[in-house]
Amino acid sequence: MNKQSTIPLHTGNRMPILGLGTWQLTNDTVDTVAYALELGYRLIDTSSDYGTQPGIGEAMKNSTIDRENIYVVTKVEETDNAYERTKANLEEMDLEYTDLMLIHRPPPTGAGEQLWEGLIRAKKEGLTRDIGVSNYSAELIQKLIEASGEVPTVNQIEWSPFGHSENMMKYCAEKNIVIQAYSPLTRTKRLDDITLNQLASKYNKIPAQILIRWNLQFGTVPLPKANQKNHLKEDINVFDFEIRDNDMALLRDLNEEYSSLGSLPYV
Repeated sequence: MNKQSTIPLHTGNRMPILGLGTWQLTNDTVDTVAYALELGYRLIDTSSDYGTQPGIGEAMKNSTIDRENIYVVTKVEETDNAYERTKANLEEMDLEYTDLMLIHRPPPTGAGEQLWEGLIRAKKEGLTRDIGVSNYSAELIQKLIEASGEVPTVNQIEWSPFGHSENMMKYCAEKNIVIQAYSPLTRTKRLDDITLNQLASKYNKIPAQILIRWNLQFGTVPLPKANQKNHLKEDINVFDFEIRDNDMALLRDLNEEYSSLGSLPYV
């Protein structure tokens, strides 16, 4: 496993195993994404409501890295026309296609079958290579599958040792759905945990690196957000060590369904 490693999707496409989250990216988006690409990040996660799409597009245009080697994830909102919003996202980034389009969250009235149909159309027309969901429970994913026959490639959800679901992991494994882990660093709120810090000392790493590595070994795709150069470096410097099985279990046992946002919508 290294920073160029990828994970297979059930469509036959592949996705990088580590990405950069850009929600509330406070520093200059263009420079931050450009530096991340220099460091070896190859997956950039954004959304129509983050305000970072134009800067991401500019950073990609200025980069010497081929478009085919940069994996772009973006989203449609629950009130959007998913097909039209997909086109609008591409216009904002000046891209011909995105690698993965997600429904950002399920609408309050159900699973969002109409949104899903819009993404299916966008995929058929080549506007996106894959489609998936975010903040979905297994029950809501199942409704989309039963309504359309189309299985999401990804469920992007908040996921850390402190808050995750073995049942969700099992369901996604059965359906061959990859879990992308947003807020894998708990938005810094649990970085002072005693067990986490003991393990960080044991492996000569910082707590954030332990959390990212835990996700990688657990089989999820972590999307840590950073806008400082030292944090960007730290977050990708997680491929020179391996957490032992007993320590993975210690971290897994920290689970209390914790959410930095208040609750895990998939539990």
